[in-house]
Amino acid sequence: MAVGISNAFVQMFDAEVKQAYQSARALAGVTRERTNVEGNQVKFPKIGKGTATVRVPQSDVTPLNVTYSQVTASMSDYIAAEYSDIFNQQKVNFDERRELVQVVGAAIGRRMDQLVIDALNAASAPSTVGTDIGGTGTNMNLAKLLAAKKAMDANNVPSEGRCMIIHANGLSSLLDETELTSSDFASVKALVQGDIDTFLGFKFITLGDRDEGGLPLPSTRTSFAFHRDAIGMGIGMNQRSEINYIAEKTSFLVSSMFSAGAVAIDDEGIVKISATE
Repeated sequence: MAVGISNAFVQMFDAEVKQAYQSARALAGVTRERTNVEGNQVKFPKIGKGTATVRVPQSDVTPLNVTYSQVTASMSDYIAAEYSDIFNQQKVNFDERRELVQVVGAAIGRRMDQLVIDALNAASAPSTVGTDIGGTGTNMNLAKLLAAKKAMDANNVPSEGRCMIIHANGLSSLLDETELTSSDFASVKALVQGDIDTFLGFKFITLGDRDEGGLPLPSTRTSFAFHRDAIGMGIGMNQRSEINYIAEKTSFLVSSMFSAGAVAIDDEGIVKISATE
């Protein structure tokens, strides 16, 4: 076997896995992100708020006494790897390397998404939209969306940068809502596209069932409305891909890995929505 062939595979694999990785990760760009984190932790600062006071001539100013705090995200290491046997490759009529690129790339993307979902679920969100809103035992509907928007408005969450993660079952329920699918109410053609992109100022992200956990479903499904700056994600080692020839196994080890952690920065920018599917 040529000595340099492994390097050639690495270059092809690295280019292909990045494309697969981007398509598999659904929550990229919806959090406050810190890259090139050194060490096993990253701290996200949080500054409090204050109230202006009346100015009295020739008197000392009254400081706001703004409080400062910080939250910490701990780095966790993950890897997705599989062997590609050189003998088995000659016995199949497809490019196993290309298929493994899709498998490990998608696994890395889903795991990075799960870090964000777990951080959202762990947050002590002061605002919760329960199953009784919009009808007891109901799935996602317009009433729940309006309640989530009202909660974020009440917490003075900026309108720019709001996102909502829902399950595919919740999307199916929302597509039954006339207000979301009729051009009389919304500019998006939800039934034509088969999804909901933006509504009520939220950018919608739809996820299906995932082996990593996905959106929590103990008894009712939990979806999340949140502001981009309410969740922080630190990346110590960004997605990295390798192909190494393992002589003892007469196989190439196709692997992709990363190190990252996520944490809720501001619980007031997170709303949990419970729905019965």
